[in-house]
Amino acid sequence: MNKTTSISTLFLVVMAFFPFLVDSAWLSIGITFLVFAVVAFSQDIILGRAGIFNMGHAIFFGMGAYTTAILNIHFGFEIIETLPFAILFPVVFSVLLAGPIIHLRGDYLLVATIGFNIIFEQVLKNDVFGLTGGPNGIFGIDVVRIFGYELYSDTAIYYMAFGLLLITFIIIRNLDTSKYGRALYYINKNEIAAKSMGINISYYKLFAFALGAGIAGAAGAIFAIQYSAVSPESFNFMQSVMFFAIVLVGGSASVPGIIIGTFVMFVLPELFTEFKESRYLIFGAAMVLTMILRPNGVWPVTFGNIPKFLKKKVAKKGEKK
Repeated sequence: MNKTTSISTLFLVVMAFFPFLVDSAWLSIGITFLVFAVVAFSQDIILGRAGIFNMGHAIFFGMGAYTTAILNIHFGFEIIETLPFAILFPVVFSVLLAGPIIHLRGDYLLVATIGFNIIFEQVLKNDVFGLTGGPNGIFGIDVVRIFGYELYSDTAIYYMAFGLLLITFIIIRNLDTSKYGRALYYINKNEIAAKSMGINISYYKLFAFALGAGIAGAAGAIFAIQYSAVSPESFNFMQSVMFFAIVLVGGSASVPGIIIGTFVMFVLPELFTEFKESRYLIFGAAMVLTMILRPNGVWPVTFGNIPKFLKKKVAKKGEKK
């Protein structure tokens, strides 16, 4: 068992018993932390593992939350019944969104995803089809019911979020040991070398988008359950910036790094409410210091290096050209 695995296991054990060790205020903070950690990990699949500059990840998070809210409030679905749709809709939308722009690189892709996030927020605010509730959002989301039991306590919601985090960890672990995970790492390291290995770049990038979107959508559903409400400002462009920054500061494809970044970005402001409005300034300064002192992130990982003989092969081809 390596160091990263040991830390991840210890973290999960602590979080499993967290509700028995704290009061209701801390429990609420714990739920927030788990939900945003899941979203950050889903962004890490897209940005950290595939190297796709996605600055619109709050779209998928918001789609999951609004899907649960709309289906429950307007169409009378039970919360449990909305969950498959909260995952499926962001997956389908991510493929439709990314398909035309997946060939773009760097700044161009970044600008495109920013534009989509701004459009998404405006659609929510303008109350399209009378479903989104406009600027005020949707309130009065029902409680979760399973076999006649109502799961409305903070402890119940906490373990829903914890269960989702556990599933996310399993997905990421399996991804890292699969051909899909290796393909994404190779694409991230060097697209030309990856293509020379026969990797379908567009296919695997779309896969990363879809997987990250589905996980973010599930987290959005838990977010809607936690607050019994959703509103546009929770899924604006700045939220996407935060998720993007967490991956960069924490360390791409680093489980401990993402956990640290999420704690700094979303938990500390809850603990010190007087600094809540300054969190962007604090995290911006952290980004600058990290890029200077730890350019690979607070907790970088080394995995997926392209074999040296392939690098030499690509270099020789470049010299010939």
